[in-house]
Amino acid sequence: MTTASTFAQPQRTRYDGVSQTLHWLTALLVLAALVFAWVGEALPRTSDWKGYVFMVHKSLGVTILAATLFRLVWRGLNPPPPAPWSFEPWEVWAGKITHALLYLMLLVMPVSGYVLSAAKGRTVDYFNLVSLPALAENKPLADAATSVHLAAQFAVYVLIVAHLCGVVWHVVARRDGTLGRMLPPQTDAD
Repeated sequence: MTTASTFAQPQRTRYDGVSQTLHWLTALLVLAALVFAWVGEALPRTSDWKGYVFMVHKSLGVTILAATLFRLVWRGLNPPPPAPWSFEPWEVWAGKITHALLYLMLLVMPVSGYVLSAAKGRTVDYFNLVSLPALAENKPLADAATSVHLAAQFAVYVLIVAHLCGVVWHVVARRDGTLGRMLPPQTDAD
């Protein structure tokens, strides 16, 4: 008699397609949001483009927030594959801490960005399609949100660099195929 436990399912080693898509989409959105923020800051106050550039930056932030919330729900329903057995314990913990902090910053940045605008009495226009409401003007709240947004900005830079260093470590030094976990399956025809 054969039981279900006799045929154990092999453990998944790759992230599923939805997780991969959300990962790369989030990376592109963050990069775009950073570029629009840098360009917006570089433009003179009198530039006709400044408002448009910051509208796109804020819209990207709202999109990042929505994508991150969806990612967290998806991740809860579809846990990531376990770390490869070849990982050292410090690599597992470094990855978990970096990922947790990245998720936290992907929530803190858009929320603090919205609050810093809304607490100045400004609506946040989402790609000029819909306006997220302004709050009652509250300078202390706007100032606190600005401080959080700026601090989180530098945290994002550090975490992105740490994440990329991890990628380089696994691709160049370890050559252990870790990057392939977040890429579609490769075939011989590729």
